[in-house]
Amino acid sequence: MSTPKFAVSVIAMAVLQAFPGAAVAETSAPEQALPEVVITGAKTQASRASVAGFSNAPLLETPASVSVLSSQQMLDLQIRSTTDAAKYDASLSDAYNAVGYSEQFSIRGFKLDNSSSYRKDGMAIPGETQIPLENKERLEVLKGLSGLQAGVSAPGGIVNYVTKRPTDTPVRTVVLEERERGTLYGAVDLGGRFEDTRFGYRFNAAAERLRSYIKGADGNRKFVSAAFDWQISPQALLQVDADYQKKSQVTAPGFQLLNNLTLPNIPADTMLNNQPWSRPVETTSSNIGVRFEYKFTPDWSATVSANQHQFKRDDYTAFPYGCGAEGLYPGFCGNGDYDVYDYVSLGEKKSPLTVQALVQGKFTTGSIAHAFTGGASLFRNSEKWGDYLYTQAGTDGKAFSNIYHPIMVAPNGGTSLPVSERRRDNERALFAQDILSLNEQLKLHAGARYVQVKRDEYVGKDDKDIVLPFAHTDIGFWLPNVALVYSLRPNVSVYTSYAQGLEHGGVAGIGTKNVGLALAPGKSKQVEVGVKADIHPDLSASVALFEIRKGLEYTDAQKYLVRNGQAQNRGLEMAVNGRASRDLTVGVSATALNTRQRDTGQADLDGKRVTNVAAFKSSVYADYAVPQVAGLSVNANWVYSGKKAFDKENQVFVPAYHVMNLGGAYATRIAGMQTTLRASVDNAFDKFYWRDVTPDLGGYLMPGATRTFRVSAQMDF
Repeated sequence: MSTPKFAVSVIAMAVLQAFPGAAVAETSAPEQALPEVVITGAKTQASRASVAGFSNAPLLETPASVSVLSSQQMLDLQIRSTTDAAKYDASLSDAYNAVGYSEQFSIRGFKLDNSSSYRKDGMAIPGETQIPLENKERLEVLKGLSGLQAGVSAPGGIVNYVTKRPTDTPVRTVVLEERERGTLYGAVDLGGRFEDTRFGYRFNAAAERLRSYIKGADGNRKFVSAAFDWQISPQALLQVDADYQKKSQVTAPGFQLLNNLTLPNIPADTMLNNQPWSRPVETTSSNIGVRFEYKFTPDWSATVSANQHQFKRDDYTAFPYGCGAEGLYPGFCGNGDYDVYDYVSLGEKKSPLTVQALVQGKFTTGSIAHAFTGGASLFRNSEKWGDYLYTQAGTDGKAFSNIYHPIMVAPNGGTSLPVSERRRDNERALFAQDILSLNEQLKLHAGARYVQVKRDEYVGKDDKDIVLPFAHTDIGFWLPNVALVYSLRPNVSVYTSYAQGLEHGGVAGIGTKNVGLALAPGKSKQVEVGVKADIHPDLSASVALFEIRKGLEYTDAQKYLVRNGQAQNRGLEMAVNGRASRDLTVGVSATALNTRQRDTGQADLDGKRVTNVAAFKSSVYADYAVPQVAGLSVNANWVYSGKKAFDKENQVFVPAYHVMNLGGAYATRIAGMQTTLRASVDNAFDKFYWRDVTPDLGGYLMPGATRTFRVSAQMDF
């Protein structure tokens, strides 16, 4: 199921023919009473975000650590996925981010929850596949607890994808790209207003032929989206959007330790899911979103928004796990042998629905000014799957292969069992926040969310093959959030904050005795202090110091996933972003983390570092516009990560690494059309490194990408 070589060009031409510039009026929209709903992204860096609160607020006034990538920055940096974006933010790291599977990350050393930590316009969507960026105006990252803003989510933070909206002026952009090894990419972005300028549109489409740096991890991706708005009256605005993505790619599993002690020495392009019967993982995902805003007065408004997501996956893998010959589970044999399992799980489905209503307004009581938000939200999700096939391959059920010399084996020949509902969630919440301006310099942010968490979960069948009653959870939580922001100067602020968060318990994975079952919800706590400064309008800097504590989850000696003791992460974050001079744009991000396991009562765990977390990580980016050649710029990105613990006992560490990425761009006009040509080389010095050291499924290591060249052309009509 490969995408034809020139599918990207065909899609581009088709959409351009369907919506030629002459067919759409280019008249600017009349002035509207509502805030502008379109961001066209001409600035070097974004100065506002909505992820840390309930409105699009200036980052300088936000008492939280937030990073933002605009759509223009994503074009300039050739960012096609969240994995591409993560290398510019030192607080983000891979967390079982397997090529060809779902993109999964950690923030501040805590793995994000696939069900609640990824958001589209503030509403939860599952992070079970590559989340498309073609129709995203901004990628916002809130670092730290988000109990007030999001309710249930992992303590590390949330990633919010802000949807592109119709533009007042026409947008006609086509991007074509080719990468080393044969990856082809094409995307179209069209926006503007109809002849009746109360109505606006935004269309995005993309196609991608995927040729990974890992041999055989190939596939394709197709995406399409549309967004419309209707200015019903000067006070009323209706926005609707929809998107659909289909992705098919052979996934690349990671490596286990040799003899459960030694890091394997292999080329980064080694593929373990390389049997003749290996098949791609097939995923489809879609969203339908709606938002209605009504402005009662200049100071008071109400908003109702909703999003329905649908996700489906057919999962196939020739999965490497353990060494039966030496009784290692997990762990590969010392000579590189590993057992091969036939894994099949068909028809996995998730269908989360989020609805939120809120009222926002400003008023005064005496000398104190208030900015108030109050609202309610509903989250429902149904998860369906069947008992998966996970059996050692081979006609005798004892098949194995070797990481150095692959062996072709026979499949098991079975499949997964019929799909049924296994888990359903129903979360209802009430929330309120008041931002009190105590004087011209001091603001108090005080808020809380009450969330009622209901979950019903399949636990199995009895001896007569009758489904047992579902395990039921029904419990409420208060999640307070309070912060003080003090403006030292108009362009410098300091803040301190305290927050509580809530997350669903982890789900026991393959190899555990409580496989498939989730632990109870657990609370977390955070304290944070920070300083922010707008050095000038296009250059900002921030520093944040924080401590987060949550229940520690791990697989115990009896092979049960448990929560016992605490994970304590203390850290320091620093960032500088923007235009340092007329010709120089910089982005600096650094995170120092002290992670500790504590209070488990086990000497081999207490005081040890949390797995897959570097004590120090940094990313430095610079783009220089060459003044002697109009339109020419060169750039470089240097990423450093310290060593990381592979296992919770800290017996094995993977080494630190440096990666250098280089690039350049040239903006010109070709046949009267604004064109930007870009070229880059990722991992310019072809450095081998272990980018991901996940403890999931017994612990796997995933190598980073080898040197990769890419060229692209952006054409604006």
